[in-house]
Amino acid sequence: MNICVFLSAADLDERYTRPAREFAELIGKSGHTLVWGGSDTGLMKVVADGVAETGGRLVGISVGFLGAMARPDADEMVVAKDLAERKALLLGRSDAVVIMAGGLGTLDEATEVLELKKHAVHTKPVVLLNTAGFYDGLKQQFHRMEDEGFLPLPLSDLVFFAEDGVSALAHLEEAAGVR
Repeated sequence: MNICVFLSAADLDERYTRPAREFAELIGKSGHTLVWGGSDTGLMKVVADGVAETGGRLVGISVGFLGAMARPDADEMVVAKDLAERKALLLGRSDAVVIMAGGLGTLDEATEVLELKKHAVHTKPVVLLNTAGFYDGLKQQFHRMEDEGFLPLPLSDLVFFAEDGVSALAHLEEAAGVR
């Protein structure tokens, strides 16, 4: 299974890097492919290292202005012309999506993937990995959107909230019929 992971390229502390590494190792040990933003920095590097070191494949989708941060030893590296094309390629090359801790770029990617799923442009499973409660506020906002009628379908049809990598991968594999 090709698993797209949206996450930060920032250097973060142990409460984010340790669970990210554990999740990455699960991806690699399960024989899955990581499809990610291609950066060899920060949390993106942690995840790519974990996947690569446990036998998984790396497919990076970078963008020209971030080329200096691209991972040199990825199994495949695609360079998109802009961020919009990058997001489309990331989604197009994946069977499932995981949203990990990140900044504005990650939030942009997450909302676009969920909006496209809401409109049935794709039916891929989407997991929001809520490491260290990072997305508690967003989860609360999503529930408010659902409760107040802003979502045309149940939130559970759009996204699965996971507190750890084991439950995230189990959900993806079950949803994709893998195992």
